[in-house]
Amino acid sequence: MRVIFLNRYFYPDHSATSQMLSDLAFYLAGAGHEVCVVTSCQRYDDAAAGLPLRERIEGVDAYRVRTTRFGRDKLVGRVLDYATFYLAAGWRLWRIAHAGDVVVAKTDPPLISVVAAMVARWRGARLVNWVQDVFPEVAEALGVRALSGPQAGLLRWLRNWAFRSAAANVVLGERMAEVVERASEQIWRESPKRIFPSGGIETFGAQARSHKNRIRVIPNWADMEAIRPVAAAANRLRREWGLDGKFVVCYSGNMGRVHEFGAILDAAELLSASAEAIEFLFIGGGAQREMIEDEVRRRGLPNVQFRPYQARASLSFSLGVGDVHLVSQRAEVEGYVFPSKLYGILAAARPVVFIGDPQGEIGALVEREGVGVAVRQSDAAGLAEQLLRLGGDAPLREAMGARARALLCERYDKRIAFKVWLELLREL
Repeated sequence: MRVIFLNRYFYPDHSATSQMLSDLAFYLAGAGHEVCVVTSCQRYDDAAAGLPLRERIEGVDAYRVRTTRFGRDKLVGRVLDYATFYLAAGWRLWRIAHAGDVVVAKTDPPLISVVAAMVARWRGARLVNWVQDVFPEVAEALGVRALSGPQAGLLRWLRNWAFRSAAANVVLGERMAEVVERASEQIWRESPKRIFPSGGIETFGAQARSHKNRIRVIPNWADMEAIRPVAAAANRLRREWGLDGKFVVCYSGNMGRVHEFGAILDAAELLSASAEAIEFLFIGGGAQREMIEDEVRRRGLPNVQFRPYQARASLSFSLGVGDVHLVSQRAEVEGYVFPSKLYGILAAARPVVFIGDPQGEIGALVEREGVGVAVRQSDAAGLAEQLLRLGGDAPLREAMGARARALLCERYDKRIAFKVWLELLREL
């Protein structure tokens, strides 16, 4: 089997989409399959990075393409980076794809699946959309004005066509599966016929009824062997970061626009005068980190500190620093994204405090499985109350952590996901 992955970031980049892609690509190559990755020369947090154009890493052939390098700070620059990646990656994919190949397109940049669908159809390859977020809906939910109006409808139509063109659409959860199913069916209501490059015409009726079977829920993962529970007394980072003797509330990972931080900052302010030694720790980066740092300085919060992204080999310690971990997601993007940071927290055997829609997929999961609690995104007082409760009840935290670790090993370890992925690719 020959599999070609398409994503803007790949190893050694540390972003979530890169890590998941790298894990799966290296596994498939190790299992004897021919694996290629079409990606950029950039890193997620370093647009100026100069990674080699061609490289073989652990049996995977990486084809990196040149693009503009404006980075993620400005919308116009990001759009130009996207556009040049579409062109360069599409051309590279055209050159290396052959009949019978499986092309797996992720969702960075948004709508790269449209380019992949066109090339795959012309080349006789089979397309798998690996949906990490649903665009343009997530951008509309975040109030991106450039995507309001007729252009949003056009983008949605193109995206829906790419969904319908795929041999399979892999999504991260049941809510996302429902969104993709509705989107996939929408194109048939808007356009009863499709004209192929060969000139033939296909009527959609019968295929529309079977499309649901082409949506597969395969969650992202963590590695239960690489991330292990570490007791506070044995964690060198707690000592290095001055956290011994404190109850640590940790947020680790991307601080992106889909994440909600208002209630977290308000709760930190409410607890800043608490008699309990409660420390809020932010590890990572992203579009909102500067705003969070500015707000902490403006409020003069003494109980908040920041650390950069930690090396993947140190995740047992960096995730183990937290006594509890925060996962936040704006309620309006429910079903459009699924934060992958959840799985590392489970692997580290730490309770999850979810801030968002308690009835959403993650909120319902943590409550149902007994691995944490869910709080509405605007309920700072409720969040502070839950943190005080967990901080004063070590046996409860230990029980939640044990259930979290068991859930990861049973359902979300990377070996489980790899097996499902391999079965799907073999079916194709």
